[in-house]
Amino acid sequence: MIEPYENALDAIPGSHPYPRTSRYHDAEIGVHTRPDGTEVRYTRRRLLPPLPDTDDTVPHTVSSGERPDHLGQRYVGDPAQWWQIADANPVLDPGELTAEPGREIRIPLPGGFHG
Repeated sequence: MIEPYENALDAIPGSHPYPRTSRYHDAEIGVHTRPDGTEVRYTRRRLLPPLPDTDDTVPHTVSSGERPDHLGQRYVGDPAQWWQIADANPVLDPGELTAEPGREIRIPLPGGFHG
């Protein structure tokens, strides 16, 4: 559920380190303190989410020349959302999604798999 005014917070610099559409939006932010006392914020490692018990995906056969951003645009409506497809397969390197023409990958249904 989206909280009231949550969209307004996205416009404030520093309120969210990553936009809501980023695969890192929910990643934990760590703080490292240097010997001089300076604090450095960093994003902790993001692990691939577990695959759901239900299959909320459809198959897609990779064609020669396809790229992850093309798939994001085609299936999600935003080329930057390729990571949703990567999470559903699961791969860390987006190039793995389309490296092998003829490979069958899973495409999350709208409102389906959410890593």
